[in-house]
Amino acid sequence: MSIEQQNPVLRRPQLVVVDLDGTMVDSVPDLAYCVDVMRERLDMAPHGEAKVREWVGNGVERLVRRALVGTLNGEPDEELFNAAYPVFLELYRHNFSARSTVYPGVCDGLDFLVAQKFKRGCITNKAEAFTVPLLKDLDLYDYFDLIVSGDSLPKKKPHPLPLLHAAQHFHVAPEDSLLVGDSVSDVRAARAAGFQVVCTSYGYNHGEDIRISQPDAVIDSLAQLSDLIPDRS
Repeated sequence: MSIEQQNPVLRRPQLVVVDLDGTMVDSVPDLAYCVDVMRERLDMAPHGEAKVREWVGNGVERLVRRALVGTLNGEPDEELFNAAYPVFLELYRHNFSARSTVYPGVCDGLDFLVAQKFKRGCITNKAEAFTVPLLKDLDLYDYFDLIVSGDSLPKKKPHPLPLLHAAQHFHVAPEDSLLVGDSVSDVRAARAAGFQVVCTSYGYNHGEDIRISQPDAVIDSLAQLSDLIPDRS
């Protein structure tokens, strides 16, 4: 595995915040199951996991809208959406972690952050009702001192507010903070907030290579954070 960097060396941060879906957890199998059952209940053909994988990353409401029109952009009939969304939510309440898995190397990377005594947060666009149970079910919850979900604040990524909120919470300057994510939304949020940003090569970015968005580094595993971040001197 290799580390691709736009900058020669990352500055050692005081705060590291980590995205959830596509960065720590592959949640698409559960989301795809719920999308397809929802569509079947509405007498619509299922899409399958590969297609749903291209639509994840902006919260479940946006996912449902994409699933109804079958494209990344576009809007479904509002009456259809109002019928479909509660069905999806009810399905997902019972299937948010049944098929989801932690990516290889995630716990190694998080263990490194703990050992190095970084302040640690999880920032996701997933609603709190699903974020906290998912983190707990997959034994990731205790790694974090702060969890910011998609409905915790008035704005979510790519808006910088969640990142700036985390920096303020920990009394850390944005320039001393790092976001680890997987998508263009993460890069945009980090740039707007003044954070450094590292992205995974394997995440959810609507089928586009994350390198196009020019994060500070691209990694194949969170375990590589120990090679990327300077050790305490």
